Amino acid sequence: METSSTSATATRSLVTALGAGSGIDMMALANDLATAQFAARADRLTAKSETLERRISAASDLKSMLLSLSTSLGDRIRVGDLSPQPQVANASVASASLSGVRQPSGTYSLEVTALASAQTLAGPAFAAADSPAGSGTLTFRFGSTQGGTFAENTAHAPLSVEIATGSTLGDVAAAINGKNAGLTAYVAQTVDGAQLVVKGQEGVQNGFVMEAAEDPAEPGLSALAWSPGSTSGVLLKSAADAEFKIDGLSMTASDNTVADAVPGVTLKLAGANPGVPTTLSFADPTASITGAMQELTAALNEIAAVLNEATDPQTGDLARDPGARALRRKFSELAGTVMMPAATGGAPRTLADLGISTQRDGTFALDAKRLADALSRDPEGVSAMFTTGLYGVYATIDGISRKASSLTDPGALGGSISKYTKELREVGEDQADLVEKQEDLRASLAKRFAVSEVRIGTAKSTLSFLESQIAVWNAQGSN
Repeated sequence: METSSTSATATRSLVTALGAGSGIDMMALANDLATAQFAARADRLTAKSETLERRISAASDLKSMLLSLSTSLGDRIRVGDLSPQPQVANASVASASLSGVRQPSGTYSLEVTALASAQTLAGPAFAAADSPAGSGTLTFRFGSTQGGTFAENTAHAPLSVEIATGSTLGDVAAAINGKNAGLTAYVAQTVDGAQLVVKGQEGVQNGFVMEAAEDPAEPGLSALAWSPGSTSGVLLKSAADAEFKIDGLSMTASDNTVADAVPGVTLKLAGANPGVPTTLSFADPTASITGAMQELTAALNEIAAVLNEATDPQTGDLARDPGARALRRKFSELAGTVMMPAATGGAPRTLADLGISTQRDGTFALDAKRLADALSRDPEGVSAMFTTGLYGVYATIDGISRKASSLTDPGALGGSISKYTKELREVGEDQADLVEKQEDLRASLAKRFAVSEVRIGTAKSTLSFLESQIAVWNAQGSN
């Protein structure tokens, strides 16, 4: 194996160096000896590091695939085509959306006779927006201002707005807006001059009167006071409730967003159609649900295939991983998991009720006929399984994904990733420590070998000198 090559290479280098005769490279010898000393441990650490990296990668891939499935399923459900979405035939009259998990089917008539409106009041004209407006307190009282009289809504507390010394007309508008109490004020530049405009909220009980308590030292604020019959301002529009009919039954609402006039539906009224009722109906989601179920089965099979490979007893990187095993068990139970605990009668409760079954190899199959039968028998019940509420297909898949992603649960993929990451970090520290120890040994051997090399060099010089002298002596003796 590649991970054991370090030991073999070090051994070959060492043999070569020792067999080099008198020309030994002491520095190379020190390096080879140090490498050989730690090679086996280095190989074990490398092998462990590679194994941990594969495990982290495999667990991360599974966790990512689960998150992707959960996210895409949630996005698909939010599009709204998996449930019988309400539709208004005349879009200029109203739009409609679901306000609950379950909703009625069939059709309803809708006739809007009047839209809700907000009171709009314009004050007297000033020379400019920065004209002095006086100081003191403006008090708003709320209720009905229709019919030239004011009937206070005692359930709505009055609003007091302090107007500081030196305030201009623009400052008054800013002070009202600063209360964030449902009133909107601005200064309009009209042909008559600058006028303070104050708008309330929709609904007949959200009309208002303005009372002024001005500072005698800085008068002028009383010019902005208004009540029905007052001559100091102009009532541009009165507050009124929306008036409409559902299936011919008269109803009212305090604003143009109406919830549950048709159970489970929110209407946003946009225009009146007196005497010409429009129709509210519900789209058929059968085709969309069938397509979504096919996509869900394919996505589950992709995850199952990766999970099977990762947990293979012989070759799987996560064969003994507790998080992968837990996920495999969850997948094996998925088709029969009760996703709609509150479902009654024959309403679908599981993916098996919608035609999904688990195969022997852990993959999934979709029985198109069983799904079609469920849609034919209880389309509303099937649609109810595809919501973003506490129960249903999305909640179940999302729960599995969140569970698998937990970093603190040792029995989850996220916990396994945390564990393997910690172990990999420790291996890295061990490798760094090993390199340091190897370098210390190499330096120690190099120092010792350097001394030996000096001694060998000295011995060789002495031997060379003696050989030269003996040669001289031998030459003299022969003469």
